[in-house]
Amino acid sequence: MFYQLCTEQNACKGTMEIMAQNNLNLPRIIKEDGCYQPGFQKESCLRKLSSGLYAFRTFLEYIEETTQSSVSISTGAQHLAETLKSMMNNPETVITPLPDTQKTLAAKLREQRAWNMIVTKHFILQAFTLFMETTSRVIRLL
Repeated sequence: MFYQLCTEQNACKGTMEIMAQNNLNLPRIIKEDGCYQPGFQKESCLRKLSSGLYAFRTFLEYIEETTQSSVSISTGAQHLAETLKSMMNNPETVITPLPDTQKTLAAKLREQRAWNMIVTKHFILQAFTLFMETTSRVIRLL
């Protein structure tokens, strides 16, 4: 896909190194989070989903800032995070990012230019899509 973007749309005016340096630490769901069958663990899974959605906020706001969209994905994700959190027995165990950490991340994202911005947005959207696919499966289970 990246190769096509480079060759067909001449979008590679920067370096391809960012592809190997995907150090964004985007939330993802793994088997140990208890969100998959067998071994589904409602409380653990809801904690991971809520925490992950909160962690995606800055990334999604960056997407909204750098694209001219009137749709607010970050607001919907935050609402879903609150809803999932309210379904927990112990909602206080949900981890929310610290404001200073989010400010630092937002500043780092805003430094992206040209090709790096395109690849960064792709990584964010790809990770969010995978995260939401699992989230929708869990919601069906509940």
